[in-house]
Amino acid sequence: MNPLNNGIIKNAGHSHRGQAEGTIDWIVLSVLFVLIIMPLGAVLLQIVTQGLFGNAEKADSISLLLEVFEKPLWSKALVNSISLGICTTFFGTIFGAFLANFRIKWEFKTAKLLDIAAWILMIMPSFIIAQGWVYFASGNGIARAWLNWNNISAMVFSFPGLVFIMVLNKFPFAYVTIKAALEWKPERLSLAARMNGASPWEEWKTVQAPLCIPAYCSAALLIFMDTIGDFGLPAAISGVYRFPTLPYAIYTALYSSPIRLDMAGVLSFYLVLIIIGAMIVQYRIIGKKRYDFLDTGTVKAVPVRPAFGIGILLDILGAFLAFLTLFVPLGSTVVMSFSDSISVANFSFTLKNYEKVVLDSKELLTGLEHSLTIALAAAVIGLILGFFVSYVLNYQDFILKRLIDVLSLVALAVPGVVLGIGYIFVWNRDCLEAIGLKMYGTPRIIVLASVAAAIPVITRVLTGGMAKIPRPLLFAARLSGAGLITRIRTILWPLLKATVLSAFLSAFGGSVFNLAINTILYPPNYQTLPVYISKGVENLKFGYSAAATVFGGGIVVLLILITELLGRDRKTKAYLGENR
Repeated sequence: MNPLNNGIIKNAGHSHRGQAEGTIDWIVLSVLFVLIIMPLGAVLLQIVTQGLFGNAEKADSISLLLEVFEKPLWSKALVNSISLGICTTFFGTIFGAFLANFRIKWEFKTAKLLDIAAWILMIMPSFIIAQGWVYFASGNGIARAWLNWNNISAMVFSFPGLVFIMVLNKFPFAYVTIKAALEWKPERLSLAARMNGASPWEEWKTVQAPLCIPAYCSAALLIFMDTIGDFGLPAAISGVYRFPTLPYAIYTALYSSPIRLDMAGVLSFYLVLIIIGAMIVQYRIIGKKRYDFLDTGTVKAVPVRPAFGIGILLDILGAFLAFLTLFVPLGSTVVMSFSDSISVANFSFTLKNYEKVVLDSKELLTGLEHSLTIALAAAVIGLILGFFVSYVLNYQDFILKRLIDVLSLVALAVPGVVLGIGYIFVWNRDCLEAIGLKMYGTPRIIVLASVAAAIPVITRVLTGGMAKIPRPLLFAARLSGAGLITRIRTILWPLLKATVLSAFLSAFGGSVFNLAINTILYPPNYQTLPVYISKGVENLKFGYSAAATVFGGGIVVLLILITELLGRDRKTKAYLGENR
């Protein structure tokens, strides 16, 4: 064959692959539009078209936007959400980064215990964590009734106390994200710094920390969005400490009489504005600098055993943090599961709650099976979509890349209550049923909403990992004729296996226990685990609900830990820098 013709054919092949990859940008944007913008837009339309989807008070758009500042509850909720989000993000990011750096650098006996605590906190619904703290620190709780800590209620149920609880609940976002970014170490740069007289602290401050800025920013953004969008934890604690937030105000607007769907849209609009402001701050910090550092001088970070005294301190620290973050709230729930009274002060040991759970195990197991099926489908679909979202954000020159980044984060800022109602607005249409796209009233709508809710976490975790991989590495592979699938299989996958597993398990656990979405969208006669537990709480069967939580939640946690154990390749060596 003529070499010239051969070159033309090869270039045509590269052009075809380039065009094919170019369609990924638009496919990702279209899917995010359907999953996020359409339901959210349906809610926001209440601002300009009152009564479009239901009864609403008539008012012009400007009056609706300003009404937030006129109503004491809503204005207070706006201020509370911003202040709580900022404080929790600041302390939660510092706390998570501190633990991640120590976990990667040092080997200590309670390290795995700390990992387990972080995963459990990420997958457990916030309302269960909050209920545990109420059982522990309320006026008739464990701390006062059993330990005689009379002042703990005033300390916990205050703004600093709420920030403290939120930090203990949200720090795993920073811990998991930053820990994944620290798995690879720029050894040559670190050795060069040490040879020039830098201390371990100076070496970390000038070499490792600056290269992990994308991971730190992603962690902070995750904590901020999850905090201001969290309805369960502030709402559960509000029973003993009134601290209304924007999600609580949205819930009030949706369940007031008359229903204020228009105001729910306005409050959701303010939530989106806050998130956009946080993203602008993130972009200003990162700028256009490069943070890729993986090359032949990069090695897998291997924890080392510190000196005897420091090792003991780390062992104690890991055990104490696991006790504080897990045993206090979840242990209190376990105590309540053995109580025959709704008050811990009148505690009397009984096994009747678990006996009832076992006797009713058919309904519980059915709900658990449904929840696991929905969560698995949502995690797989969300992981595929989130992977390509992160790929576009890191390696594609798409003109609407910033818009994709915004869309991938919006769902985390929007409470599940609002997202669920938006899905009802969009998919409860006779015209869709007529063309075979019936979603409302089927489990498929829960899967779609769960995918939308999982996308932000998946994208932030994967984006932090991909930021380490040099773009020229993929470009060189592409010039050598490697297609997209080949580059993913031979370059991205070996370097991102641990990060992908973290993203998958985060999405899976969050989808199992997404109370808001399940409560609003579950079909008639279709039981799910969160709804099963919630019904017990609504009927004031606290002991029974706690027993169902321990039983069902324990099974889910066990599945996740087994998956993580099987998915980790302990024998994996550094992909880059091996056989140098």
